[in-house]
Amino acid sequence: MVVMNSLRVILQASPGKLLWRKFQIPRFMPTRPCSLYTCTYKTRNRACDLDNSLTLHPLWESVDLVPGGDRQSPINIRWRDSVYDPGLKPLTISYDPATCLHVWNNGYSFLVEFEDSTDKSVIKGGPLEHNYRLKQFHFHWGAIDAWGSEHTVDSKCFPAELHLVHWNAVKFENFEDAALEENGLAVIGVFLKLGKHHKELQKLVDTLPSIKHKVTLVEFGSFDPSCLMPTCPDYWTYSGSLTTPPLSESVTWIIKKQPVEVDHDQLEQFRTLLFTSEGEKEKRMVDNFRPLQPLMNRTVRSSFRHDYVLNVRAKPKSATSQATP
Repeated sequence: MVVMNSLRVILQASPGKLLWRKFQIPRFMPTRPCSLYTCTYKTRNRACDLDNSLTLHPLWESVDLVPGGDRQSPINIRWRDSVYDPGLKPLTISYDPATCLHVWNNGYSFLVEFEDSTDKSVIKGGPLEHNYRLKQFHFHWGAIDAWGSEHTVDSKCFPAELHLVHWNAVKFENFEDAALEENGLAVIGVFLKLGKHHKELQKLVDTLPSIKHKVTLVEFGSFDPSCLMPTCPDYWTYSGSLTTPPLSESVTWIIKKQPVEVDHDQLEQFRTLLFTSEGEKEKRMVDNFRPLQPLMNRTVRSSFRHDYVLNVRAKPKSATSQATP
């Protein structure tokens, strides 16, 4: 993919000094770099070939898609079609809470960004050959609880999906370069489902009223995102792409099998955010997920045995049949 030189100039600009209180970037300031690629990608005004039935966010209105891309994301993960790979290592996660910097509304989601100049917050193992540094995490969610996740499992949607974005600091000098090249990024996906109140997530939810509008930011220090991970180590993995422009096929996806529980009120707080800046007509930040993409010739590998999972699912039926006279 050819990305204009102006993209790199914008992306490599460093954000200004952080403030303790909420601020909105004045109009005369340049757009701050966005580690989700949703506010800095420059297009050549070609229409995006997406489902016309969808109401498109401005991000998607004029985008150059990957021509003939066969490794696009997200996908529907078919449990029975995934292949158990005994060679997959356990995923090791080591995050330093002190590297957490701030949370901000970039006009498409809200991002929690991290200091990534050293290997203080990294993942390794799993399907990865190198250490990958944590850059940011963000969420995707729906207008209601019936949908919201980008990936699905056997066509089942979840209300929301967490993405923890990491980059390969061994092969690349910075996140921006890594995001455009094969094996540049590793993204952990975690499904959210309705259930009990998530105490650790609440610290983040409490900041959301301060970043209601686009391009607002608050300092958010000392947070360990591993508290948002499920306890089960099982995962699926496949080669895919960014789910926002420029849709680069640079991502090793690691999708956790077990969802984490959050309550309805916490998800409702996500939906109070706005796609729009202060003073503009308000547009709720909901349904900020990309439609499913075809699997093509890819294989989804699993770190867990298939027959074990299927047998566990079958046990209740066996017990019932034995108890029936």
